[in-house]
Amino acid sequence: ERDIYKYEILNVIACEGSERIERPESYKKWKVRSLRAMFEQLPLDPTIVKGIQHIVRRIYHKDLFVDEEDQFLVLGWKGRIVYALSTWKP
Repeated sequence: ERDIYKYEILNVIACEGSERIERPESYKKWKVRSLRAMFEQLPLDPTIVKGIQHIVRRIYHKDLFVDEEDQFLVLGWKGRIVYALSTWKP
């Protein structure tokens, strides 16, 4: 996980202005685009969400979090969302 997430977390948390490598769009904007393209968002399974939250709280750093927000599974660091995952069907 360290190799996968460290640069993304660093980019979102520590960099601003010209230092920012990438400025991704918010998951809320992607949701609007997907709905306009006639995709249907599928709900997350609450059992899976709770299981992932339990694992993250038990094993990983206290500042890492996983939560459900607007049918997205969000992964964040120190209160800032780094990734948002969702499922859709055409």
